Amino acid sequence: MEALCQRIFERHRDAIRVRKPHVAVANLARIVEATLKLSNRQGFHATSLRDLAEASGLSMGGLYAYFPNKTTLLAMILGEVAHAAQEALGAPPAAIAGDPRRHLAWLIESHIRLTEVMQPWFVFAFMEAKSFPAAERRQAIDSEAATETMIAEVLRRGTADGVFSIADIDLVAALIKPLLQEWYVKRAKYRKRGTSIETYIAATTDFIMAAVRARPPS
Repeated sequence: MEALCQRIFERHRDAIRVRKPHVAVANLARIVEATLKLSNRQGFHATSLRDLAEASGLSMGGLYAYFPNKTTLLAMILGEVAHAAQEALGAPPAAIAGDPRRHLAWLIESHIRLTEVMQPWFVFAFMEAKSFPAAERRQAIDSEAATETMIAEVLRRGTADGVFSIADIDLVAALIKPLLQEWYVKRAKYRKRGTSIETYIAATTDFIMAAVRARPPS
């Protein structure tokens, strides 16, 4: 949480009125953690700044030192989700970048492991999107579309190379994305079944590779 809030502080340093990094980051962590918990319980739209002040232990004036309104706070959180996804998924290791099959498997695993680490953040962005203001809803949609585009690009390259056999690449990429989201959205279901993250990654990878009719590595 503090590492992610450190990045929020660095990106919004000019707007945040608290200048001491260690104080600002610690308080941002309290604010974001409270926001995610309250939103999970009652929804972001129904959460007031007064609720957030009470849950975070900061005063209303203390909150305003970090953002002027809930919409700005929302944009900060969504921006970090989008940035983390781009950073984690946008730069595959050089050793696999030229191999579509390995690149696809890497994208699957990296996405699932990222959402494991940032589960409350991704659940917030996914579950609350329908109630976001228009600009922030578009921000959430664009972030999801960016990941889908990464998947489609690998599928397109693999199909051109004869590694995959896919009739409608964009549709298949759109169908893969929910399988990756399933891990963080339906966490309770897999916890009840005793499904580990390693098992889920392996099963999802096998399922997707079969669906795209991936040619076995030579």
